[in-house]
Amino acid sequence: MTTPSRLTRRGAMKTMAAAGIAVPFVFSDMSLAKPNETLNHASFGANGMALSDIGSLTASKNLRLVAVAEVDLSRVAAVRKRFPNVRVYQDWRQLLDKEKGLNSCNISTPDHMHAPITMRAMQQGLHVYTQKPLTQTIYEARQLTRVARDRRIVSQMGIQIHSHVVHRTVVAMIQGGAIGKVREVHSWSDKTWGDAAARPNRKDPVPANFNWDHWLGVAASRDFIAGGYYHPGNWRKRLDFGTGTFGDMGCHILDPVFSSLSLTQPISVRAEAGAPNAHNWGLHCIVRYTFPGTKVTTDRVTLTWYDGSARPPAEVRNRIGKRNLSGQGSLYIGTDGVLYSPYIAAPILLPEEKFRDYKRPNPGNRDHYLEWVDACRGVGRTSTPFDYSGNLTESVLLGCLATRFVKTTLNWDGAKLQVTNNKDANALVRRRYRKGWEVNGL
Repeated sequence: MTTPSRLTRRGAMKTMAAAGIAVPFVFSDMSLAKPNETLNHASFGANGMALSDIGSLTASKNLRLVAVAEVDLSRVAAVRKRFPNVRVYQDWRQLLDKEKGLNSCNISTPDHMHAPITMRAMQQGLHVYTQKPLTQTIYEARQLTRVARDRRIVSQMGIQIHSHVVHRTVVAMIQGGAIGKVREVHSWSDKTWGDAAARPNRKDPVPANFNWDHWLGVAASRDFIAGGYYHPGNWRKRLDFGTGTFGDMGCHILDPVFSSLSLTQPISVRAEAGAPNAHNWGLHCIVRYTFPGTKVTTDRVTLTWYDGSARPPAEVRNRIGKRNLSGQGSLYIGTDGVLYSPYIAAPILLPEEKFRDYKRPNPGNRDHYLEWVDACRGVGRTSTPFDYSGNLTESVLLGCLATRFVKTTLNWDGAKLQVTNNKDANALVRRRYRKGWEVNGL
């Protein structure tokens, strides 16, 4: 298999082709369209990643975009040009109240609004495609998972690389026992969604046609700061709105780790570096988890995350020989060998001489978006339903939480959703929404 060392998200999506899946999931009968019918669909967000999601979803002839919600009306021209009949709302709650014929929606907003919009949509029986990370807090992820299961909603988290042949190959190789029992994994990203600077002490005018209060949504009120400090992109760096590099890329890069190792809830987590300041996520994080063993791991398995300029130590890097470490990726260390997985590039088994005759599996590509559209219509199943992606998100967000308590081991009780040895950390498992923006179940 030949795969470029780096692909863009859109480039990766274009290579995906529809195929079957093997993840069990139960579908709803209460709002499914019949297989030959077209889904009436809404998008929460109209530009950026939302516009990309709209393009990928409407590639299906069985989905029709009828409405979008976008707080910044200066960013709706592209979607209106492509879909002249689309109805545009500035308040996502009004869209849900007024659009009575919807079957499905995608939630492609800043992280802090994923959970409230997804929850409201599911409570109205809509099937949901929600961008990663699924939520901004651990409690929200658990609640969305529960409601999607109880209401039999067809769900999918937007980790489209999950369906790429490279990630599927990694999973097949690990689960096939290529490197024996995995005892440790090291994963990294060179992105820097953090900010060491203090928040500017100023108040700027809110641009015309931009509803700042609605953009804030469930977050605490504050003054608008111009120059892109929050909107449209740098919200990822801000504690109250994003989840830093870990939340941005962890759900992508750790997805094949969780899939291949069948990881459940960690036992403990410890951040060695990457503390945030009062307003912004930190840079150059190092976070180490301990998980209980599974059928493909040793009795316990450790997973260490690095971002920004942080990288695995020399004794780990040396396992790939003279190769340059990729900007993003994972290294799986097993009892019988090592699997080096540069992000969206062909995995490499080491030592090479041992695996020269290894027959590599070829599980093929899938289309992450179209499998969800089909599943909403009662055809097939999704591969990252909230029953899977909720657990992945919880662990990623627990790592983000741990960076607020650097050099402190946090013991985790996944069943109770509690940090058992640190009350201050446990208080951050859940957030309180701004008055007037509360959502039932959250």
